[in-house]
Amino acid sequence: MAAWDLLIDRKDLRKTQLSEGAVPADLADGEVLLAVESFALTANNITYGAMGDAFGYWKFFPAPDGWGRIPVWGFARVIASKAEGIAPGLRLFGYLPMSTHFTMRLVPSRDGFVDRAAHRAELPPTYNAYNAAPETPTDDYRSLLRPLLMTSFLLDDFLSEDAGVKTLVLSSASSKTAMGLAWFARRRGLKVVGLSSPGNLASLEPMGLYDQVLAYDAAGGLKTGPGSVYVDFAGNRSVTEAVHTALGADLARSVIVGGTHWEAPRGAPQPLPGPQPALFFAPDQIRKRAGEWGMETLNDRFAKGLADFVAGAPWLKLVRHAGAEGLQAAYTAVLEGRVSPDEGHIITPG
Repeated sequence: MAAWDLLIDRKDLRKTQLSEGAVPADLADGEVLLAVESFALTANNITYGAMGDAFGYWKFFPAPDGWGRIPVWGFARVIASKAEGIAPGLRLFGYLPMSTHFTMRLVPSRDGFVDRAAHRAELPPTYNAYNAAPETPTDDYRSLLRPLLMTSFLLDDFLSEDAGVKTLVLSSASSKTAMGLAWFARRRGLKVVGLSSPGNLASLEPMGLYDQVLAYDAAGGLKTGPGSVYVDFAGNRSVTEAVHTALGADLARSVIVGGTHWEAPRGAPQPLPGPQPALFFAPDQIRKRAGEWGMETLNDRFAKGLADFVAGAPWLKLVRHAGAEGLQAAYTAVLEGRVSPDEGHIITPG
């Protein structure tokens, strides 16, 4: 049986290589072999590649020198096992490579399963956890939105601790994580302004997620009033500088989340007007709220928000791709920013 991995050049995300071979036949004690069934591909995955060295995203699924396997979120099924308590047929949801097959050292945990492979020991536990996932009609929405809207939910929760926040300005407004944050924040009564490429404005405006949507070249004219927060999903230095300069003393905080503009120069000239950008790392907020609320309450609150978002998003269209060629075409489109904001791309490797 044939197997393949899509490898990405760690220095140039445009360069890819399809590594083909046989499905592993021999497992070591404690290992399981999984077949990937489906996964979502979004701008968030491009951020994983763009920030792979800085945040360890390349470490989850080892690859040959100079190459990497960008993680994605989706479903996989155990097809062979030498791990105690793990039987073939188990279907899981979690962090996967863009591959047909992969191996893990999977062990049962209190809340599901955990990959105990040595190379993942120092990586954030959130990404090493897997949940049993019997098939449901909403699987595609789960792989597309759960990881992204969890970040949105946690960001909104983080910002809700500051009663002085009145307005959010979001870059990469067409990204699903930005859309999710806009939706959560507006439910709390905040005003939300989205910044995006000119070609996305016509799609974004009718969705009802933003109070205002502007092209990036209009960022220099922003006037939002006191209590404004800039949430940066793009990682574009020139946009960050324009927003800080335009908002001046009205800017209360500046938060770094992603890097969808993966070719743009990183960081911002120092010093910037107003507060300096600070990184938001979702696993830190998960640990905080899990300790304060308990993980069950955290998951219940998020699940309710996710269900409400999907129910209120009739504009969201699922676009499906099959096989290595379908994946490569979708990857290129997402990488180059040629995906419409109202689309969600689902890949079936086999």
